[in-house]
Amino acid sequence: MKKAFFQVVSPEEYIALLQEFPTLEQEEIPLEQAEFRYLAQDIIAREDLPMTNRSCMDGFAVSAREVFGATESNPAYLESMGSLSIDQQPTEALRPGHCMGIVTGGTLPEGADAVVMVEHTQELGAGTLEIRKSVAPSEHVMLRGEDATAGKAALSAGTHLRPQEIGMLAAVGAERVAVHRRPRVGIISTGDELIPVGDTPKPGQIRDVNSFSLSALVSSAGAIPTRYGIIADRQEELSAAIHRALAENDVVFISGGSSIGVRDLTQAAIEDLPDAKLLAHGVAVSPGKPTMLARVGNKAIMGLPGQVTSSQVVVMIFGVPFLRHLAGDTRAFDPMRRPLRQATLTRNIASKQGREDYVRVRLSTAEDGSLEATPVLGKSGLLRTMLLADGFIRIPADTEGFFAGRPVDVWLQV
Repeated sequence: MKKAFFQVVSPEEYIALLQEFPTLEQEEIPLEQAEFRYLAQDIIAREDLPMTNRSCMDGFAVSAREVFGATESNPAYLESMGSLSIDQQPTEALRPGHCMGIVTGGTLPEGADAVVMVEHTQELGAGTLEIRKSVAPSEHVMLRGEDATAGKAALSAGTHLRPQEIGMLAAVGAERVAVHRRPRVGIISTGDELIPVGDTPKPGQIRDVNSFSLSALVSSAGAIPTRYGIIADRQEELSAAIHRALAENDVVFISGGSSIGVRDLTQAAIEDLPDAKLLAHGVAVSPGKPTMLARVGNKAIMGLPGQVTSSQVVVMIFGVPFLRHLAGDTRAFDPMRRPLRQATLTRNIASKQGREDYVRVRLSTAEDGSLEATPVLGKSGLLRTMLLADGFIRIPADTEGFFAGRPVDVWLQV
């Protein structure tokens, strides 16, 4: 492969390159294992849901026009035709001038199109009911097919299966579902200065933070991390580690070895791999400019900064959405899917044009109850800047910064 160094691309170009990787193959799993996975196929409802018009409240099934204008001072009066239990199907239609007692979930009789809540009624004896509030057609009624229609998609492919979607799958009888496989991610930390977390560092040494922080970020994206430990700054060792990680995973994260320096061997190690293609060596973002991207077959290698805070920010910006894309999320890179909070910036922030800046901020509540975003100051490599921050604000590449008092969108940290 031809040598190439710092092929800097824009964030949009980097995301476009990530989106070229195909989603992972699908597998069928039991419903109880499907939480937080992504559907690989539409789920077609076999019957209407609900199957009948059902009451949302305890009360009385009525024809809305017969209680039109009813108030406490001008009530309507209806005769009761009895009551329906929740599992009872009505055998006769509602007659004019009549009502029928019903419980939450009960099926409305023919001729009834609304339910009056029981607290807005008064039984007067001899089967006569006083109605003290009017209702509109369909009020307090779940209509047949309102949740799902037989023969149509109840949930679409790409849907993220949160607990509420799991409930819908159960409601339509989906005991097993087709989902995309969870991405497997190999994590490699490089550098002669790194030592295991249980060791005591000497001057010039640091503990291997990235293996663990990146594993946690991978897990937060629903993917499966595997740590391959610390690899020394020797090309043959790094090449062997990358080769093994690629064989066992869908994505490889390599922290360290992506910036300029005589010991930076990640690019050379990637070039040793058959059919490897370096797609980018540099992204116009701060922090994280030296971030790399390579492709080997359908598998991705992301070269991350060794600096612990920069690597975390890059994975939050690009890595987590990428893993969700591989897992079948059709909107993984949609900015509107980010957990955002709007706040007011409390101080000026300068930025350099030509790069997209992600500035860490801390959220607080102002006296008027609104949210304020205060930049977290500190040297870029300090872990406490990540601990103190609630999220990031994005400063576009064509902007020289933001003034205090400006409304900003805060991208909440994982």
